[in-house]
Amino acid sequence: MSWRCSGRTNDELIDNLANRKIISSERVVSAMRSVDRAHFSPHSPYEDAPQYIGYGATISAPHMHGYALEGLCDTLRPGMHALDVGSGSGYLTACMAAMVGQHGKVVGIDHISELVKESQTALSRHYPEWVSSGCIRMVTGDGRDGYPPDAPYDCIHVGAASPKRPEKLLAQLKAPGRMFVPVGKYSQQIVVYDKDSNGNIVQKDLMGVAYVPLTDEDKQRVE
Repeated sequence: MSWRCSGRTNDELIDNLANRKIISSERVVSAMRSVDRAHFSPHSPYEDAPQYIGYGATISAPHMHGYALEGLCDTLRPGMHALDVGSGSGYLTACMAAMVGQHGKVVGIDHISELVKESQTALSRHYPEWVSSGCIRMVTGDGRDGYPPDAPYDCIHVGAASPKRPEKLLAQLKAPGRMFVPVGKYSQQIVVYDKDSNGNIVQKDLMGVAYVPLTDEDKQRVE
């Protein structure tokens, strides 16, 4: 089972994810090796379970990050442009940046300004070349509205559950492009939306999940 992928080190965690076939692409394995989870998750970073990071937010379990990167792999190629909604700790945003490289760009957006500042600090300390090259940018804002200034995006990852099909985000997706997002209120599914070159959108349900909801800043802070 995926939660048995816990390790004592970052490399051991990634080895376990690969051995259980959660990640298989060499590019995904390389990206997750290059970004040490401990830089973004101070408590039990290599345990394959969600961890609380403050302000009503969690960093998702490593196996879910693995599924997301595998699902988006073809739209996280060097030079591509990506958006990470609900970026939280900044860990997955950093993995995405590792995949698009210094000629690509990833925007992480979160409405908790303290989390954005903490993620910026971690990135500047451990991955300064990505910050200085402009391939990664963290912004404060309501991710439910996406981030129009840098749209459109080759791919969009959403780290919290949208109650319904996220039309505003789909409008910021390139044609072709792909979105990976949990959808639902009580019964949630990871949904992949693929937009073709003509703008037509196909939906594929991947698996049942339990994510925190996309919500207002004030509501999140009191949870």
